[in-house]
Amino acid sequence: MTQPTLQPDFEGDFLLGGGAPFALESGSALPQASLHYAIYGKLNEARDNAILVCHALTGSARVADWWPDLFRDGHPLDVEKHCVLGINVLGSCYGSTGPQSVNPATGKRYGADFPVVSIRDIVRAQAELIEHLGIRQLRAVLGGSIGGMQALQWAVDYPERVAGCFSVGAAPLSAMGLALNHLQRENIRLDPAWLGGNYDPAAQPTRGLALARGLATCSYKSSALFTERFGRNPDRSGEDPRQSHAARYDVAGYLDYQGKIFNERFDANSYLVISRTMDTFDLARGHVSEADALKRIRARVLVVGISSDWLFPPADVHALAERIQNANAVCNYIELHSNHGHDAFLAEASNMRPLIEYIVQSGAPHAQEKDCVGCGA
Repeated sequence: MTQPTLQPDFEGDFLLGGGAPFALESGSALPQASLHYAIYGKLNEARDNAILVCHALTGSARVADWWPDLFRDGHPLDVEKHCVLGINVLGSCYGSTGPQSVNPATGKRYGADFPVVSIRDIVRAQAELIEHLGIRQLRAVLGGSIGGMQALQWAVDYPERVAGCFSVGAAPLSAMGLALNHLQRENIRLDPAWLGGNYDPAAQPTRGLALARGLATCSYKSSALFTERFGRNPDRSGEDPRQSHAARYDVAGYLDYQGKIFNERFDANSYLVISRTMDTFDLARGHVSEADALKRIRARVLVVGISSDWLFPPADVHALAERIQNANAVCNYIELHSNHGHDAFLAEASNMRPLIEYIVQSGAPHAQEKDCVGCGA
């Protein structure tokens, strides 16, 4: 029997800067910005049991909704021991200020006028909320994909405020990753219902958004997984691609379904904004060089690559881990062998448990070690 989803002990909103404009790295500013956040468990008296979990592109502050297996009793996010925080990123459609929000300067929704937001902007906003909560140091910052980017940015920008950093399936995007994100955004913009980004939220560019999600789903999975699940089978609805141009193979039916359900829960302009945020991730920003930035890290770091990930190839993730090690930070690299592709950190969450337990609980291994002893990977 499926266990019910764990509900937050607190869920609310935080107004950044008391309502003052929030400056962005792009040179723009949000006249007023707020973050939606959720808390599971309670801070202890010393306020040293807080773990920040950063969500991926289409996730939310409600961490237990999308990473539930990590919250079971005795697992790494056991709320009897830890206070787990989830914070919705700027630009999202799940509560924090984003394209659907009303711009107080104009009285209208931002829509396509929402400015470019960087990972550094997101982390700086999170840090303001964390300080407001009276947390001087986070026990760990965890995340996969764009969440892993945030975890690494935390370790660089706030070295004294992070004890452990766990990043899975994250590195600066390659040219291939940039290309895939570009095509997803173009699918949305080419939908006649996009209307230059000024569509009514009740009349989204659903076809473009569904196509973007379908393409993204291909990049999140692997060829081996698709072969195993779908092969060359006709769509399970009974369609026969050998007899009709309109008929689909099973994999096409799956992608169409993913697009359909995505349209029910996400906003097209938010997709454009956050995918651009992913594109621009660069730890060197604000520093002389990436090496200069990485030398700031004081947290123990665990960087995880996924063998079948072609959006963030394990070679790219491993290379980033080596650069962190070369900066004399305490860093380990683990490669998970999975045919689930980039989505493995969600689809096979059980493999994340010992790795997260390691970064939350264990002492720091020597920076020259290449394997996380005892991680079970």
